[in-house]
Amino acid sequence: MPALDALALRLGYEFNDVTLLELALRHRSWCAEHPGTVSNERLEFLGDAVLGQAIADHVYGTFPDLSEGELAKVRASVVSSTALASVARDLDLGAALFLGKGECASGGANKSSILADALEAVFGAIYLDAGWERARVIIVGLLNERVQLASIGPGGGDFKTRLQEVVARHFSTVPRYDVTGTGPDHAKQFAATVSVKGDLVGSGSGASKKEAEQAAARCAFDALGVVGSV
Repeated sequence: MPALDALALRLGYEFNDVTLLELALRHRSWCAEHPGTVSNERLEFLGDAVLGQAIADHVYGTFPDLSEGELAKVRASVVSSTALASVARDLDLGAALFLGKGECASGGANKSSILADALEAVFGAIYLDAGWERARVIIVGLLNERVQLASIGPGGGDFKTRLQEVVARHFSTVPRYDVTGTGPDHAKQFAATVSVKGDLVGSGSGASKKEAEQAAARCAFDALGVVGSV
């Protein structure tokens, strides 16, 4: 199906057995309307374990100076339903879901719980289709940016949120971002600036708009950090 092919392309993985991907995207509401079909819940169970192991392995090897407690916090942040749903939305996973009519009508394709569960099921499907190493590579590739941000410390690495809180508290306004992209689609780079009341307070770059904005926000937060600590 075109939707499955498009999702596989965005995942960066071509399934040997595409029925595994289809199974990963079957919500129980769809199965209730199609007797004899199986939902993605068992794959979700498997994918949750694969995801946890992949991230634990990655953060353990990447951050040798973090304590056990700090490693646990990084992993918990990255494998949370909120984080997984955000990744699923970036992949437009909702467009490929098999949902029952009622669930579809109520916006199920954008519900965080459904998206997070389905993404875990997709990870389980990749594991069954290609084994541990390939699944680990895909998972780390999709989540590494969030791992890096979460590893920064308390408040997560979400400098956009932290900057917004400081600016709102001390300037009664919100930061304004301007992002531009350059280069070909397959290797595009983004540059971002952030201003407060018309004054430039930070800039940054990255391989995505989100990454560039976070870099600019971090620059600005460092510049305004003394204000935020008052």
